[in-house]
Amino acid sequence: MKKFALPLWLCIQSFSVMAQVNGGEHMFEFLRLSSAPHITALGGMSISNPSADAMMSTANPALLRPEFHTTLGIVQNNYYAGTKVNNAYYAHHCRSLQTTFGFGVQYFNYGTFTISDVNGTKQGEARANDYSLQLSASRSYLTRWRYGMTLRYAHSNLIEKKASGILFDLGVIYADTSNRIYIASCVRNAGIAIKNYTPGITQPMPIDLQIGITKRFKKAPFSLQALAHHLYEWDIRYNNPADQTNNQLLLGDTSTTNKSYFADKLFRHFIFAAELNLGKRVEISMGYNHMRRAELALSEKKGMSGFSYGAGLYLNKFTLHFARSYYHISGPYNELGLSIQLNQLIGSGGIAWTTHYANAYR
Repeated sequence: MKKFALPLWLCIQSFSVMAQVNGGEHMFEFLRLSSAPHITALGGMSISNPSADAMMSTANPALLRPEFHTTLGIVQNNYYAGTKVNNAYYAHHCRSLQTTFGFGVQYFNYGTFTISDVNGTKQGEARANDYSLQLSASRSYLTRWRYGMTLRYAHSNLIEKKASGILFDLGVIYADTSNRIYIASCVRNAGIAIKNYTPGITQPMPIDLQIGITKRFKKAPFSLQALAHHLYEWDIRYNNPADQTNNQLLLGDTSTTNKSYFADKLFRHFIFAAELNLGKRVEISMGYNHMRRAELALSEKKGMSGFSYGAGLYLNKFTLHFARSYYHISGPYNELGLSIQLNQLIGSGGIAWTTHYANAYR
C-alpha cells in the first residue's frame, strides 16, 4: 500500500484545486496534447487501443507491453503559429523485473518574441518553450489485467514567467482477447507545482479522468472505440456570453441561459473513433472529438472541426504513422511519426536487449 501513497496524495491535491476545463486556467496545458500521430488520428485521446504501436502508451502507461522492447518513437512537426513540436519515446522490457519501462521527452518551442515597452521601443528578445521528461513502468496482473504508472517532470518557460511541477499518470487495462474487448481507465496529469508562474498564486494541473473501451471483431477488419474524459465534472462547457439573455423582470443578476444544453454537456465528454485494418501492414484511423468541434468551430461554417483521420504502415523494422486533425476551418494540423524496432534493425548478434517478445493482444 505504501507504494501508492505518493500517487494518491498527488491525485487528491490535484482534484482539490481543479477548475473548469477551460484553456489558460491550468498549468502545463501542453500536456493535454497528443504525443503521437496515431493518438491524434483517433481524436486526440485514446487509452484502450491495443494496437502494436509503442507510442500509444504515452496516453496510458498500462499499454506498455514486452512486445515494445527496444522500440524508439520519434515525432517532429510544426504546430500552429510556427510552434515546433518534438517528441521522443523509448520502451525497454526488463525480464528480471517482469516490468516494461518507457522513457519519454516532450518539447514545444514557441519561437523568439520581441520585448518592448509601452511606447513600442524594442528592449530585446526572449524565447518561450515547454517540455516534460517522463518515466513509465507497466506490469501484468493475472492473465487479463495490466497496470502502469508514469512519473513526469514538466517545465514551462513563457518569457518572464516560469513554472515547474511533478505529475503522474496512473492507468489500468482489462484485455479480453477471446472476445476482443479492451476496457481501460486512466488518471492523467495529476500532481503538484514545484514553482508557480506567479509566486503565491497556484493554478490547477490539467488533470483528467478517462475511461475507454475498444471492441475488435473476429470476422471484420475494423474496430470501434469510445472514450469518456473529464469525468470528475459534469458541465465542461465554455461559459459563452452569447448563451445568456437579459430578463428585466428579475432583480439582481438579470442573465439567464436559454437552454439546458443537456445533450451538448453529455457529448462533450466523449470521443468516438474507428480503425480499419487492410491486412497486417496498413491501418486506417479516424476520430471525432465533440468538445473540440463545439469550442472551435464557427457557427457560420463548422467545416471539419473536431474530425481527424490518419494511417499507419507497419513494417518489420519500422512503423510510420500520419495524422491529419481539424481544429478550425483556418487549416488542419498534419502530424508524422516514426517508430523504429531496434531489436529488428540491429539483429540478434548475441546482445541481450535484442530479444523478441510476442504480441500479447494479437
